[in-house]
Amino acid sequence: MYVREPTYEVSYMFRKILVPVDGSSHSLRALSVAIDFAKRYGSAVVALVVDDGTTGPLERISEALSSISKKSGVDLQTKVVKVSSGSSTANAIVEEVSRGGYDLVVISARGRTVNPDLIMGSVALSVVVNVPISVFVVR
Repeated sequence: MYVREPTYEVSYMFRKILVPVDGSSHSLRALSVAIDFAKRYGSAVVALVVDDGTTGPLERISEALSSISKKSGVDLQTKVVKVSSGSSTANAIVEEVSRGGYDLVVISARGRTVNPDLIMGSVALSVVVNVPISVFVVR
């Protein structure tokens, strides 16, 4: 039986990855998946923190991202976006995707959602439906 050697097409498909991070353990798990992509395929990873007023102390999230970057050996770029009045977190993510030239979004199925019965949160669902690029949903 012939088994093909891996071609690593992924390294050409997903050069720049966006990971929305809200500080939850779910979003940090999505970030670890993106970091694994970066280590294996040389992808650039951008962690997007959307400040919607309920995110909590941004310094805490920034420190966590910096620590993760140092431990993993992957250079993370962190971007903070403030949600304007009349907009939403999902809209801010979709706008960043359209402006940033990303190839992939790695997003957690749920963020800071309190209801554990929810399979996918509204932000993840909106991103999956509205961005024109591949989305990797981490459960």
